[in-house]
Amino acid sequence: MFRSFFANREWFLWAWAGSVLILVGSWYQVELDVEINEWFGTFYDTVQQALGEPGSVTLETYFGELATFGYIAAKYVFVAVMLDFFIKHFIFRWRTAMNHYYMSHWQAVRHIEGAAQRVQEDTMRFARIMEGLGVSFMRAILVLIAFLPLLWDLSSNVTELPWIGEVSHSLVYVAIISAAAGTVLLAAVGFKLPGLEFENQKVEAAYRKELVYGEDDESRAEPPSVIQLFSHVRRNYFRLFFHYLYFDVARYAYLQASVLIPYIALGPTLVSATITLGVMQQIIRAFGRVENSFQYLVNAWPTIVELISVYKRLRAFESHIWEYERGGGVPRPMPAE
Repeated sequence: MFRSFFANREWFLWAWAGSVLILVGSWYQVELDVEINEWFGTFYDTVQQALGEPGSVTLETYFGELATFGYIAAKYVFVAVMLDFFIKHFIFRWRTAMNHYYMSHWQAVRHIEGAAQRVQEDTMRFARIMEGLGVSFMRAILVLIAFLPLLWDLSSNVTELPWIGEVSHSLVYVAIISAAAGTVLLAAVGFKLPGLEFENQKVEAAYRKELVYGEDDESRAEPPSVIQLFSHVRRNYFRLFFHYLYFDVARYAYLQASVLIPYIALGPTLVSATITLGVMQQIIRAFGRVENSFQYLVNAWPTIVELISVYKRLRAFESHIWEYERGGGVPRPMPAE
């Protein structure tokens, strides 16, 4: 999965130079997000001034603030579109490297049940998951690097926490505790899901294999055997549905409750009127970015479950290739890209 791309000289530029380009582009995207966060503070302070003192803000000033946002947003959209376009090509090259590696050892693995599925479907799913999950993980780290110091500074405006009192840089600790609590909660209620997803792919593969044999052999895919194989599929899906039921209850309840956390933490500060509307918007937005980054596992857990399932299947598939190589097998050369 990784050696075929990152440890292969054929794919050196795509693997390493491409990774650097994605990192730099993502960092610039985060920096633009920081600029937008600063704009929110200035804009809402202007709105508060205009509402509190009629005539104190001109229409030109108001539209000037909107134009500033439009300029930053235009850069953000351009970078986001071009970066996502490049990432799609990067991920497909990764899938191509995996495909070439597996197909060069096809003679060693073609006898394995579901071999065609591993090469075609699992590599496709692995690429799709890495496009979303891997890139979002990197961006979560970059957002933390950019917004954590910002939230640390903005927390100096918070006078005290409800029921606790004054805590230096309190919002940073609140964001960490909130995200950690959600991560532990979902890890506890969702620990059975990876195994069930893995089992689900096994029963689906057995069912699909029988149907494929039935296309060329009239003695295969008879109703009794097909019904029995599909009953295994149904049973496993029903188990998945049940376990996802209470998992989703915990996940969505936590995510909805977490929306209120920064407003609760700002309660004493807001009622004492010690910050402006603009500063409040900056704090809420920065808190949300930091908390969402810490909540990476919470938001991505269903996809992580799928990735674990795909990884386990490909890892087992690759073990046969390694045995073939240790036995002196020579891979079949594949055409260069």
